[in-house]
Amino acid sequence: MNDRFFNSEIWLPKPSGEIFPFFGNAHNLEIITPPWLQLQILTKGAIELREGALIDYQIRLRGIPLRWRTRIEVWNPPSRFIDVQVRGPYQRWQHEHIFELVDNGTLCVDRIRYAVFGGRLVDYFFVRRDLEKIFEFRRRKLLELFKRNAQASP
Repeated sequence: MNDRFFNSEIWLPKPSGEIFPFFGNAHNLEIITPPWLQLQILTKGAIELREGALIDYQIRLRGIPLRWRTRIEVWNPPSRFIDVQVRGPYQRWQHEHIFELVDNGTLCVDRIRYAVFGGRLVDYFFVRRDLEKIFEFRRRKLLELFKRNAQASP
């Protein structure tokens, strides 16, 4: 498997104790995911995020419905958690979320390690571009939610 890496950072003007609970609610993923993915959380009822928690989703990628299951591998509020794909569209997906106190706010860091079916060309023409669009949408939405005066870094 040829692993790829994608990183994104955004600074939000709130302490991690206020930011982390937003990310700790799995249903908020629907808010920060672009509408064109049509993300639906399939897991019924309240989802208690903790190590070992499983979450089932469905997305539509280029009109094709895809099911996705993730497991919370690391849960360390309010500073960090990691989710990994158990089943889904990637060969591998590991998403580390880090929340660091910086300048009286929180630097939110996303570190993604992934591998795609089809290799480098599929990644270059489709997956990487989609990830960039998804995280740009997420950045704008988080800025809107946690104060417009926050600063984002590319």
